[in-house]
Amino acid sequence: MAVQTEESDCAREQTKAEQDVDQVRQRATRDQQRLDSGAVTSPKDLENLQREIVSLAKRQGDLEDIVLEVMERRESAQERTAELTERVGAVQGKIDDATARRDAATETLDADEAKAEKEREVIAATIPADLLKLYDKLRQQQGGIGAAKLYQRTCQGCRQELAITDFNEVRAAAPDTVVRCENCRRILVRTSESGL
Repeated sequence: MAVQTEESDCAREQTKAEQDVDQVRQRATRDQQRLDSGAVTSPKDLENLQREIVSLAKRQGDLEDIVLEVMERRESAQERTAELTERVGAVQGKIDDATARRDAATETLDADEAKAEKEREVIAATIPADLLKLYDKLRQQQGGIGAAKLYQRTCQGCRQELAITDFNEVRAAAPDTVVRCENCRRILVRTSESGL
């Protein structure tokens, strides 16, 4: 995540700024010790040393302000990282849940498909071979539906109402005769709701 990179960059920047503060502080301490020790006797050197101590104190203050600013940015980045990590965890939980539900549904569908295949085999064994062959051919041609219910003079496969002459032919056909829709060519299944 970009926010983790930002937090890492802030951590490096903070470490560098703190090292700079320590260097300035150590130098100021050394200069103050030289001043306090009385080893420097020349008034000009004393004045220069005092000016350098004042300059180092200002530099130290500026560097400490930088450290504080970097610490604030780092803390903000850490808060954003924690928030985003929590959100990623929540999303991952949802993904895991959806994956588990999908896998369970797939197992159910696979079991249902296996059961339907077994039931189909049992039923197919009772159907004449030529009719089963025709049905399978139509099913392949018609996107998986080889036979359709005739409901109120309408083929439920193509949703077209049969022409009156075609309907009369279906009405006149013997109950065990295979009749087909003139529009989509599917086998028509006649029921009490066919309107015959």
